[in-house]
Amino acid sequence: MKALLTLLVLFFYLGGFAQVKFAVQKEKPNVICNDTTFVNITDYSDNFIIDMKYATIDNFLKAKVYDCATCYLRYKTVKKLLEINSIVTKNKIKIKLFDCYRPLDIQKKMWALVSNPAFVANPVVGSIHNRGCAVDLTLVDQYGAELDMGTPFDFFGPAASHQYNKLNATVKKNRLYLKTTMLLNGFASIDSEWWHYNLVNGASEKIANFKWTCD
Repeated sequence: MKALLTLLVLFFYLGGFAQVKFAVQKEKPNVICNDTTFVNITDYSDNFIIDMKYATIDNFLKAKVYDCATCYLRYKTVKKLLEINSIVTKNKIKIKLFDCYRPLDIQKKMWALVSNPAFVANPVVGSIHNRGCAVDLTLVDQYGAELDMGTPFDFFGPAASHQYNKLNATVKKNRLYLKTTMLLNGFASIDSEWWHYNLVNGASEKIANFKWTCD
């Protein structure tokens, strides 16, 4: 199965995205820290697009729950994303992040707004986001335009599922490329949300309530 996924990634590299031009990722010097330390991803690379939806009202909650649009994650999660971004930039695209680590207090705010486990994890149980090992993301082209994934981020309907087949060829290709690349590089998907990926074994980390200072 892994060999097949690798061939699919190679196909996309040689074909689907070869015509667009894009800057190669240039990472900033790494800070020495433990794999489980919370770090700001922009301290390690300026080649991600950061669009933290819950720091705005442009989300399904229709409410701003983060004080600022900063992407913190466990260091081991950041390292995997750096590897993946270096892969996709070879195909002239890169990662756009919608959500990263989510402090437990923020999870409680979200639950108070939408107390439905189909849309928001109950803070009593927590989510992988609360552990710093989950990301919501998509891919963008050289102009920063999102590749067509068939639905917007946080679209809670059948069309957001990986199993949904009533999609055009471009959407299927984009979703497959994103999923294949993530799964080959240390992440797992969930069926209902094409944008959500958990670091493999991320559930082993403790739920956290670490908070950062906004500028």
